[in-house]
Order: sequence, then structure tokens, then C-alpha cells
Amino acid sequence: MDAVDAPRHVECRGCARRYRVGAVPSHAVARCVRCGALLRSHASLEACLALALTGLVLMLLANFMPFMSFGMEGRVEMASLPSGALTLWADGLWPLGALILFLTIAAPVLKLGTIAWVLIALRQRHPPRAIIPVLRRLNELGPWSMVEVYMLGFFVAYVKLAQQATVTLGVAVYALGTLVFVMAAMDAFIDYDQIWDEVQRKGLVPPVPADPGAPLIRCDSCDLLAPAPRSGARCARCGAPLRRRKHDSVARSWALILAAAILYIPANVYPFLTLISFGSGAPDTILSGVRHLVEAGMWPLALLVFFASITVPVLKIVGLGLLLVLTQRRSRWHLRERTRLYRIIEAIGRWSMIDIFMLSILVALVKLGTVATVSPGIGSLSFAGVVLLTMFAAMAFDPRLMWDRAGENK
Repeated sequence: MDAVDAPRHVECRGCARRYRVGAVPSHAVARCVRCGALLRSHASLEACLALALTGLVLMLLANFMPFMSFGMEGRVEMASLPSGALTLWADGLWPLGALILFLTIAAPVLKLGTIAWVLIALRQRHPPRAIIPVLRRLNELGPWSMVEVYMLGFFVAYVKLAQQATVTLGVAVYALGTLVFVMAAMDAFIDYDQIWDEVQRKGLVPPVPADPGAPLIRCDSCDLLAPAPRSGARCARCGAPLRRRKHDSVARSWALILAAAILYIPANVYPFLTLISFGSGAPDTILSGVRHLVEAGMWPLALLVFFASITVPVLKIVGLGLLLVLTQRRSRWHLRERTRLYRIIEAIGRWSMIDIFMLSILVALVKLGTVATVSPGIGSLSFAGVVLLTMFAAMAFDPRLMWDRAGENK
């Protein structure tokens, strides 16, 4: 066993408890016994590379092949994957259009392309040192790649459109649907710790310095637990600045969720979209859209939209607020359950983008002049802001502070 594979100390991301963990056997994972967070897993880098390359091919098909067509009263409108974002941009909501382009195209392509390039480069005898800064940023792309959320938004739009007109699916829909499973499998196969081990094995980073007198600090970028001999030191492996905890975590999280709570009011008061059919129609808010689905008998779809667009943002704001209050009060109440609640809040926040993605599909397809037209409302921009702010708030919060202030981490 070489030095890279030897057991070493790791720190739990959820509660800061430290363990000495060695190589994890195939089909096994190592979890924290205190909060249940994942510590290490076993990955197949060959399978991950194959899936990343497959994903890039599927992404190419999804972007350049027809996505959907919408026919009504003898008129037909075709749309591609980028059409919705470009239509929003042309309608004056360019921030929303740019956001959708990033979440549905740029972020997935960057994630797949970066993983493929890093794994191919590591197979060379002398890999480039550029792997290190690229790999350091790779993990940050994960929450922003929303192909699976987009597909759920597509499903909502498809059910609504199919009730009124003829909808034909293109090759891009099947490519994007397959990509959802490919990226899920890739996320299951990848282990960033194992990739960093391979980087160290190739000699791209120096051995971890030994300093028995210096405190051990976990790097938030590459998860290395190593001595930090002075304040303001950088990680010996990836070069990121080292901090014992996230900077101003509680204050930043409070500011972000309060801003989201304020923005949540216009997101629900102002129109989300306006449907004009044969010269008549009225603006719809998110809640009125749910009511129309109920009136049309589409209960499952109404429940899905209500949960993703109404319930989830409220639960995130209230849940994060509860975690912050209990942390500031140094409460020891249900620390394990609170850490799990944080992981749930962090995971579900992105799913509130379903309505935004549905809107982008509708505005791209339903533009048949006097026959039928869907126009975006200012409420959609406010709602996208709520989703982003709550995601940033969850990222800013450091769950280890709950255990620190409860006196569990001496």
C-alpha cells in the first residue's frame, strides 16, 4: 500500500467529527456515525469517464436536434432546447434567459467536459498541472447542473399543452431524458477524493506537510485535512484559502434568506405568465396556475407544482431560519436530525426551478399570434431570484457550527 492509499484523517462535512479512514472496498461507503454524512466511497473512474463522454454526445444531440413542436388550428411552432431562454431574452427578461442557458446548457457541458478532460489527462504519463485549479472548481458545478429539473419542467409543460393541441416530441427530448440517467449514474460512480488521490499519485502536488504543533483544518474545496501552520494559509493540495469554518456563515445566511423572504412576496403577487388564446386571456400568478390545474382535473400535476413552487421555498426559508436561530442559541436539541434537515434543504432547493423551466418551454412553443400566445410576467423573475437566494443561503450556512456551538467539538 502506497502513502496515498494509506489510512488518513478525514473530517465530516456535516458535524466536524474526525476519523481515520482507509481505502473503501467496492460497492461500500464510509459514513459518519454521529450525523450520517458521507465520508468516502469507492468509485470506478473508468466507468465515470465513459459516462461523461456519453453525456457529451447526448448533450450535443439535445442542443442541435429538434426538441418539440406545437400545433394548433393549422399552425405549427418548432422549438429547440435553447429556444425558451432566447425567447425570454428577446422579451426583455434577459437575466432569466441567461440563467436558464447556464443551468440547462453551460453548467452540464462544463461538468461533463471537465470530468472527461481531467480523467483523460490523468491517464497520461505526465499530466498537466492545470488539472489542479480545474478540479478545485469542479465540485462547485454540481448544484447548478439542472438537466433532471428541466425534464420535470418539460413534463409539466407537455401535460398542459397536450390537453389543448398537438404536441410532437423531437430527438432532443429523448437525448435529454437519457442524459438524466447518464448523469445520475456518473454522480454515483465519481469520488472526488479518489481523483485527488490520483493527482497526488502522479506527483502533481507535494506530499502533505507534517507539523505536529499546527492545528488540522479541512479544505472546503478538496476536503484535505492537513496542518495549517499560520492564519491565512493555503491548502497544500489545491491552493484554496484555508478557514476553520465558512466566513461569516450565520450572518450571510440570514441576509440571504431575509432577501428571499422579501422577494417571495412579489414572486406570488405579480403575474408569472399570461396566456392569450383567440384574443382573450388574463395574467396568471403561480397560485392561480395551480388552481387552474385543479379545475382541469390534473390533481397530480397541481400537487407537483404546488409543492415545488409554493411549499419548497417556504420550507427552505423557515427551515434555514430555524437552524440559524438554534445555532445562535447554542442549542443541543436534535443535532443529528438538524444536520439531516440541512442536507435535505440543500438538496431540494434546485427543484423549485420546475416552474421557471416550464415557462421557458411554453414561451418558446406557444407563440401563434392571435391563436395562442404565452408571455412571461415579472413574477417569474422574482421567483427565480427566490430560488437562487435560498440556494446561496444553504451554501453559505456551515452545519458544523451547530455542533461547535452546542459544545460537541472540543
